[in-house]
Amino acid sequence: MEVPPNFITSRVGMGRVILAGRLVLHEGPRGFIPPAMVASTDSLTTRKPQSSAESSAGAAGPSIDPADVARFSAQAAEWWDAKGPFAPLHRFNPARLAFVRRTALEHFGRDARSRSPFEGLTLLDVGCGGGLIAEPMRRMGFEVTAVDASSENIGTARAHADQMGLDIAYRAATVEQLEAEGAGPFDVVLTMEVIEHVADPGAFVRACSRLVKPGGLMIVATLNRTLKSLALGKVAAEYILRWVPAGTHDWSQFLKPDEIRAMLEPEPVTVTGPFGLAYDPLADRWSEGSDADINYMMVATKG
Repeated sequence: MEVPPNFITSRVGMGRVILAGRLVLHEGPRGFIPPAMVASTDSLTTRKPQSSAESSAGAAGPSIDPADVARFSAQAAEWWDAKGPFAPLHRFNPARLAFVRRTALEHFGRDARSRSPFEGLTLLDVGCGGGLIAEPMRRMGFEVTAVDASSENIGTARAHADQMGLDIAYRAATVEQLEAEGAGPFDVVLTMEVIEHVADPGAFVRACSRLVKPGGLMIVATLNRTLKSLALGKVAAEYILRWVPAGTHDWSQFLKPDEIRAMLEPEPVTVTGPFGLAYDPLADRWSEGSDADINYMMVATKG
């Protein structure tokens, strides 16, 4: 599940304030999480799933955190409300989409002038939430499979895609289930603001990489565990600026780029990055940049 970007002041100077943030839903960035969402505080390597009476029908696997799934499921109907709790994610999305499109165009040597440059290629969106990434990927020509641990999110995503006339294969499932079933492999695997919300991030990202077809690529988006993200993403956002409720963020679950590299070391992939994303509040615009201290992406290619 994705989550809305939390807008965090990362730099003030020269009359310009740069904010960085991210959306947080189960398996998504934990920047700006809607009021009811509280992160766990378990250790980084293998997090004990939070207990919850609610779980997602159809989705099963050790990466699921039931409490996170329940929180995001409760707000599933609001995914496509650009002025609702996911408004930050709607503003964040264009920059993510631009990065994915450019990276895939370069990797597969496709024509940027084409309306659907990725015809004939398959894509898996892991933790798809309401489909904010899956739908534009389908419009770009990818044959899209999208999974989420929340059946409520899948219901919302499927209904919206039907309204838009888009054929996307949605299902409530985990990467462990897909791998066990022999699904894929896929030319592109996306896991956007998801890894910091799973119980075992290492096992999760390795499972994702195994679903990548030889010659394909995987893009991982997440939050960095730095002093800047602690000061701005945790303390400032929650206790000073009050942009999100106190207790929303669990800084210990943020991941450093080198940790993602180490997690993927056993797999036959080449990892590049980080590629930072920053927000300019004056222009109300996100863009790729060199600052990866808060929000960033990593790219893994399989030879």
